[in-house]
Amino acid sequence: MRTSFLAITLLATTLASSAFAQQPVPPSATAFMSGKDITALIKKAKADRKGDAPLVAEPILLIAPYKAQLEYRPLKAPAAVHEKDAELMIVLRGKGNILTDGKLVDGKRVNSANLSGPSIEGGVSHNVVKGDTILIPANTPHQVIPAGRGPIVLMTMHAPFPAEGWPPKN
Repeated sequence: MRTSFLAITLLATTLASSAFAQQPVPPSATAFMSGKDITALIKKAKADRKGDAPLVAEPILLIAPYKAQLEYRPLKAPAAVHEKDAELMIVLRGKGNILTDGKLVDGKRVNSANLSGPSIEGGVSHNVVKGDTILIPANTPHQVIPAGRGPIVLMTMHAPFPAEGWPPKN
């Protein structure tokens, strides 16, 4: 009887350990895209542009609830207000103006968290070039206007409101 119990225990342990060994490894929380991949994505955005579209967006990386995307902007696009998140913009190529603050002109609701309008009245102009970064707080009108001959290409990332009590007190 002892031998049977030992055999069953050994068999169960072997099966359990092999089942655990076959479990898929969870994906890494780190996401990466190389500069070469970004260059290819810029070419894709240019090719994906339909007609006179002022903006083509392509996904870069996603780790919920954060999403980085490439924005290829050959023309002036409408202004926007994001009510529930801030937006980080990094200029990857080109140059232009990013207008912030002021008042959204003729704002219309796009969805439950965003407004859009043709322009901004009384805003602040930020002349930007490759490598510049701007963080736009939630509820702040903003608009990207390309300058020069080529498009302005941005990496943008929306950051939702942090949890209540953030940042923690030291």
